[in-house]
Amino acid sequence: MEPIHIVGGGLAGSEAAWQIAGTGHPVILHEMRPVRETDVHVGGGLAELVCSNSFRSDNAEQNAVGLLHEEMRRCGSLIMAAGDANRVPAGGAMAVDRVGFSDAVTARLTDHPMVTIQREEISEPISQSWQSVIIATGPLTSPALSTAILKFTGEDSLAFFDAIAPVIYKETIDFSKSWFQSRYDKGDGADYINCPLDETQYDSFIDALRGGDAMPFHDWEKDTPYFEGCLPIEVMAERGVETLRFGPMKPVGLTNSHTGGKAHAVVQLRQDNALGTLYNMVGFQTKLKHSEQTRIFRAIPGLEKAEFARLGGIHRNTFINSPRLLDKSLRLKSEPKIRFAGQITGVEGYVESAACGLLAGRFSILERQGKTLMPPPPTTALGALLNHIVGGAEADIFQPMNVNYGLFPPLETPVKGGRRGRQERRLAYSRRALTALEGWLS
Repeated sequence: MEPIHIVGGGLAGSEAAWQIAGTGHPVILHEMRPVRETDVHVGGGLAELVCSNSFRSDNAEQNAVGLLHEEMRRCGSLIMAAGDANRVPAGGAMAVDRVGFSDAVTARLTDHPMVTIQREEISEPISQSWQSVIIATGPLTSPALSTAILKFTGEDSLAFFDAIAPVIYKETIDFSKSWFQSRYDKGDGADYINCPLDETQYDSFIDALRGGDAMPFHDWEKDTPYFEGCLPIEVMAERGVETLRFGPMKPVGLTNSHTGGKAHAVVQLRQDNALGTLYNMVGFQTKLKHSEQTRIFRAIPGLEKAEFARLGGIHRNTFINSPRLLDKSLRLKSEPKIRFAGQITGVEGYVESAACGLLAGRFSILERQGKTLMPPPPTTALGALLNHIVGGAEADIFQPMNVNYGLFPPLETPVKGGRRGRQERRLAYSRRALTALEGWLS
């Protein structure tokens, strides 16, 4: 059988390979690392997580991304199986040991008899004699392949910046000032480390961020906008003194166990590995120079002697104009043998990228089998996300998007307002979605 080729061994490419191989069809997965490195990856494992280690909420009844988790599990997702097997405490969220997670995905695909992994850079997929290819190279697509994509799409690539938060060794955190607690005591109630700031400390911290020395942009980067969902901490500080107190440093739902009082602002740290030895600073993506990061972040109570396993950084992401370029099954309209999957399509987030790979893999094998390519219903999280990137969004103003209830069709029966009404409405979305998914899978 002629194999289906996948370019890119990230979350989307790995998921696509798994879905195809599971049907008994051969797949060749092309991954350029470690032959060619990127600016942010640290190893050669498949599905390496380079930003946060969080897959966000795992609540399938009250959160759209949690619903997407559940739908993917029911579709036999490799990414979700590896994530579930390598979870670390994170309250109501799903976070994973990033090394264990990547190792699990790599092992499952390496051991699969229908998967061949080739370590090489692919720069001209359209010139190959392949009958079917999925491009899942993600936000760090190599310059050579980016140039090729621009050439055969006829479109200018859009781009934005995505920033990485620092990771701290737990043993260097001062617990005489910080404490364990989840916001509103969710999850196990103590999944986060909290570092409190009073008003004077907070104001000084904001001043330091605003005056911090950041890494300069390259000339080709200067006109590239940030993604609003992952702004650097210093950019948020520039937007107003209170911005961080109503964002990643909000103090609500937390009580200082040392004083019994409430803080003016709180920095939260989330477990980053299964051993519990590393914690990342939640929402602290940054472009500050490394020396500035250590100086400014060590002014936070509890982090005065913090040692950093990894400091923050920033990299450029690119994505295509999917509403204009792709059909309903993620094929390139001008070259149907090519599909796109993952962040390069304009979905944002680990889970969304993997979900896009899941769909691309399923569409590819159905096409190869001569079966009808039936997209998942738009009432499902999978279908709502797909619909957004291939037609639900305006092509002229297309920007990356996380899955959210705003992408779903309205409920047939309206639900009353208020907090209780909101919970009932989300539960109704979930039940409708999972019922529709079962029909699609059958």
